Amino acid sequence: MNDKEFSYRILNLEVRSNAPLPAVRTTPAVLEPDLTLHFGDFPQALGEPARNADLFYSSTILLDSGEPAFRIWKLAERGTYRIDYFDGTKFWIETDTGNIWADWLEKSSFEDAASYFLGPVMGFVLRMRGVTCLHASAVAIDGRAAAFVGPTGSGKSTTAAGLSLRGHAVVSDDIVALSEMDGRFYAAPAYPYVMLWPEAVEALCGAGKILPAVSNNFEKRRLSIDADRFSGKSVALKAIFMLGERTGEPAAPWIEEIAPREALVSLVANTYANLLLDDAMRAREFEILGRLVNAVPVWRIRAHQDPARIGEFCGLIERELTGRESAAEASMDDMGRSRAAGRS
Repeated sequence: MNDKEFSYRILNLEVRSNAPLPAVRTTPAVLEPDLTLHFGDFPQALGEPARNADLFYSSTILLDSGEPAFRIWKLAERGTYRIDYFDGTKFWIETDTGNIWADWLEKSSFEDAASYFLGPVMGFVLRMRGVTCLHASAVAIDGRAAAFVGPTGSGKSTTAAGLSLRGHAVVSDDIVALSEMDGRFYAAPAYPYVMLWPEAVEALCGAGKILPAVSNNFEKRRLSIDADRFSGKSVALKAIFMLGERTGEPAAPWIEEIAPREALVSLVANTYANLLLDDAMRAREFEILGRLVNAVPVWRIRAHQDPARIGEFCGLIERELTGRESAAEASMDDMGRSRAAGRS
């Protein structure tokens, strides 16, 4: 597609592309990227799935015709997969080399392929690399990350966008890739935008506000994030919020802490692309999530169904986080004064 090369750092992976990724800021090139993207290219040597591949996964999301939204084939070549989307967009992924090719039909576009790559394809690559990913969005509040977990349509992106508009830095949208170091868990930065349904745009930005579409074939809109409201580095997790179904209860929005055992069950059900895992990967992930719920508080939170009350919802999150932090700091100060008194 392009003689130039573009470099990015996305979800802690160094990415080199032969085409510029929409709305993603470039970073300095590295000698050996983790992933190399070849848009508009077709690896003839890999052939067609029907001849040399086994069906690895078929999406549970079905079209009106009954066809799955996508299929994943495992090719005979070691570590090579092919993803076929319903609209004719195709990806070939060599997990051992990091090479990824993308091709599409005339009815689709480069923007469609780029959107697939930045979402489900990146999620697939991370899972195959053994990275635990939550189906979540994350925002940095006072320098620590809060992750918002839940199924499609639960309001993850809307919550992240709402907090961003209140001055907090977005870390990631839809996929939160986790890393663990010295007993702490960190959320990796993704890209400086949040994808929103039109009704979420109206609730957050007001009627008549028009944001650019992700592509001509997708209904979602892209809310770009300024450089000072995007976290370009991994952020330590401070809290995880499980988004419940919106409610009309007068008391909403409300929040409650979840016991670690219940939190573990909820998180296992809300990891990204968990149906792709084999038994060994599931066992390893269960251990990681077990440590996570003992290191990071998990809360259940429910928003009011009235979109106009999104501000109250974001305010509750801010108060809960800063209030608990203030209490913890006060407790540490008291402990320090007691120890000092004991030494004197």
